Amino acid sequence: MSRLIDGFCRLVEILIAGFLAVMVVMVFGNVVLRYAFNSGIIVSEELSRWLFLWVTFLGAIVALKERAHLGSDFLISRLPVLGRKICLVLGHVLMLYATWLVFSGALAQTRINLDVQAPVTGASMAFVYGTGVVFAVFAAVLLLRDVWEVLTGELSENELVMVKGSEEDSEIPR
Repeated sequence: MSRLIDGFCRLVEILIAGFLAVMVVMVFGNVVLRYAFNSGIIVSEELSRWLFLWVTFLGAIVALKERAHLGSDFLISRLPVLGRKICLVLGHVLMLYATWLVFSGALAQTRINLDVQAPVTGASMAFVYGTGVVFAVFAAVLLLRDVWEVLTGELSENELVMVKGSEEDSEIPR
């Protein structure tokens, strides 16, 4: 299961890089065309906004997998192992609830906007709201996997505190 999730997240990272490249080309090309030729790419702004939404939500999936979201561990790190496990499961249950809210709201908006066309491209606005659906589904899978690993004892004591400090990510020479 872990290899499957790692492979999926690697694919998502490649997709994010592709979306960012397309955004840069469209926005830069539009700026050059406007200033140099007094014209522009009509769909550039709309597509850039949409790709930015997808980059944000897909990046949140990767960050969740890597446990890279911001957090504070000043209390959790001082708890005994059982306390850490309880807090981790409780936190994940709360995140699953928030993920459910995102999923149900985004799914409702996706359905409502299936027939609504974007002003410039004419594409379905469901593409915009689908970001929340995709995020919620994959975030729920990752959160449930973490809860499973806690309940089965697969996580080490250090992994029970799912926060990475900046001092852990970089080594500062002294």
